[in-house]
Order: sequence, then structure tokens, then C-alpha cells
Amino acid sequence: MSGINDFIDAEVKTNDVVLFMKGTPQFPQCGFSGQVVQILDYVGVDYKGINVLADADLRQGIKDYSSWPTIPQLYVKGEFVGGCDIVREMFQAGELQSLLQGQGISVKGAA
Repeated sequence: MSGINDFIDAEVKTNDVVLFMKGTPQFPQCGFSGQVVQILDYVGVDYKGINVLADADLRQGIKDYSSWPTIPQLYVKGEFVGGCDIVREMFQAGELQSLLQGQGISVKGAA
């Protein structure tokens, strides 16, 4: 399992914004993943989507990595942000955009 942990760690640390999700950004395979994709697309942030359905070890590995039981999982600059509900609440409050900008990540409509 350490191999999958190393893979996850590398993805989280080398990409500014990473979404571990069911399906792909172009074709989400669950409603929760789809909601987060819509939010990220709306704020206009570049991100990497990683399909956990492609690999059972990855699907379990990301849950172990974050100690978070559900997917999708969003990471910004190596930090776990949360799942669908948290991302949606942060977005609605304007906190997601602030977090991204505070990390030096450009978002659509930002000054």
C-alpha cells in the first residue's frame, strides 16, 4: 500500500489543485464529484482530476491518506480542503475563492 501512498503524496504535492473523484472532470461518475467539478470550473481554476474508479487501491488509499471516508476529495497546495459539502459551503460563502487566491492560484473574475 505504500506505493499508492507515494503516488497520492506526489500528486498532492506537485499539483496546485487536485481533485480525487469518481470519473473524470469531463465525465464525472457521481453527483458529488460532478458538483465539485462544476464549482471548480465556475471559479475558473486549473486543476487535475484523478479518477479513483480506475484503481481499487487508489480508491481506498486516498481515504486512508486523508482519514476522510468519502470521495471526492479536494486538495489545494498539498492541503486537504474537504469533500463535496465542504467545498460547496466554502464556495457559497466565497471562502473557496479566497483560499485559492490566498495560495496564489488565479480564479476567474479575480482582480
